Amino acid sequence: MKYYAGIDTGGTYTDAVLLDMETGAVRARAKRPTTHHDLSLGVGEALEALFSGDVSAEAVQGLAVSTTLATNAVVENRGARVGLFVIGIVRHFKLPVVANVFLKGGHDIQGREEQPLDLEGLVDTVHGLKNEVDSYAVCAAMSIKNPAHELVAEEAIRMIDPKPVYCSHRVSSHPGMKARAATACLHARLQPLMTDFLASVQRSMLRIGMKGPVVIIRGDGRGANLEEVAERAALTMASGPAATAVFGSRAGLADALVVDVGGTTTDVCMLQNGQPLLNSEGCRIGEWQTHVEAIAMSTGPGGGDSHLFCDRNGGLRLLPTRVRPLAMSVGLPGPETWLGRDRQCSLVTAAPGVDAVGDPILENLERHGPLSPAQLAERTSLSALLLEKRLEALVYRQKISVSGFTPTDALHVLGRLDIGDPEPSRRAAAILARAAGLGVRELCERVVVLTEKAVEAVILDHLIRQVWGEDQVAPLLNRRSNSLFDLNFSLKIPLIGIGAAARVFLPRVAQDLGTTVTFPEFFETGNAIGAALIGSRYLEQPG
Repeated sequence: MKYYAGIDTGGTYTDAVLLDMETGAVRARAKRPTTHHDLSLGVGEALEALFSGDVSAEAVQGLAVSTTLATNAVVENRGARVGLFVIGIVRHFKLPVVANVFLKGGHDIQGREEQPLDLEGLVDTVHGLKNEVDSYAVCAAMSIKNPAHELVAEEAIRMIDPKPVYCSHRVSSHPGMKARAATACLHARLQPLMTDFLASVQRSMLRIGMKGPVVIIRGDGRGANLEEVAERAALTMASGPAATAVFGSRAGLADALVVDVGGTTTDVCMLQNGQPLLNSEGCRIGEWQTHVEAIAMSTGPGGGDSHLFCDRNGGLRLLPTRVRPLAMSVGLPGPETWLGRDRQCSLVTAAPGVDAVGDPILENLERHGPLSPAQLAERTSLSALLLEKRLEALVYRQKISVSGFTPTDALHVLGRLDIGDPEPSRRAAAILARAAGLGVRELCERVVVLTEKAVEAVILDHLIRQVWGEDQVAPLLNRRSNSLFDLNFSLKIPLIGIGAAARVFLPRVAQDLGTTVTFPEFFETGNAIGAALIGSRYLEQPG
């Protein structure tokens, strides 16, 4: 018999499945925590668990990989530090990168030079940026007609700073300049992350003796090889949602909304006549509108591992960043020693085996053990802003992990989830409840409601964009409840729930939206199954 393996690496868990290639039946499944300090560990453990029965790794014809690491990085504002050069006569715009630099130059719609490239300004700026960025993106006016200024800029940057440079004409053929610049920036931002991830997959396969080709799932639901993704990392931005959509299409519903509730984000896509809708103009992830062709999807913050933040006044809100739930953390000091309001809402831990020499944060973590940001600020004398930036960089480089109270912890306290140790969650809930002036159960119920509202917002955001377009989303969602009226929605299509957290959060979301939710068989590992289905089709294609 021939088998095909699929794997999906998310911010919280890595799922793996084994499919019978003849029947499409699921032969084995596994779910293991994603190990961010070394992704190959979680990937290897998930794959190895598939072969505990009578199927050997040698019987597998290939491996398909989907991941939400790229989308998570965008939503959480992580990734390589990018310097963007925009060349030409264009209205200034802002993208969330280290620097947006506008220079004279560019071409017109016929490819004729509008004005000479400001090479001197480019060179001066690169000298100032080279110690602040990890990569560069270049976007020139009408470079899709004549890329000369992008190519000159690329060569000039590399002569000064040998870091990666991404030119917009190589990643998009669309004229919209801001979205084209965003696409180049995201390739630059995600390339190191995806290169490390793909290397970890290959190391895992070697360790367990698994051979065969590796297919990476693109955001448009097609397969790609390792080399293609290494060069154009943003192709994987909607990789997880694409696998979600393909799995959801097996539910047998003609028109439906597929909702994947993960640890870090909620991903939403539409089925029409049983098939995922494609957006050839480019997908939108968080605040980034791109030219990356993908399924028509939306992704936004809100999941089981979203960080609950208690501000200095006792107000509660869910942050877009993912933290490690206390119920799933082992060996941490008791929350009584660090948890509280504001910068005491999280605990920073050094990754195993990290080299701490020369870094004041890592040296303090090595000397004192896990510390809250407030404790680190006191011991390092770093300003709040500088400490925050340093911590972001260390998280990106996988040198630290951050733990905190999450919806997963709230569910453990309420007795609705039993996958970890509830005791740290209970003790933390009591501390935060006092800080917020609430009872413990009231606090936890409020956290669940905040999560459900975050999931609901992603669903409504997607649907409003589909029907009314971009400009109507913010006014409708931000003013749903005001002094004159309340605005409620009733959906005409059902939801299909995917992901381990979906069973917990989606029933009440569906009820509030006046619709129903279906959970297909194996919905907990649906992305990995969708990846395997896409990958097996890719393997069967001629050539």
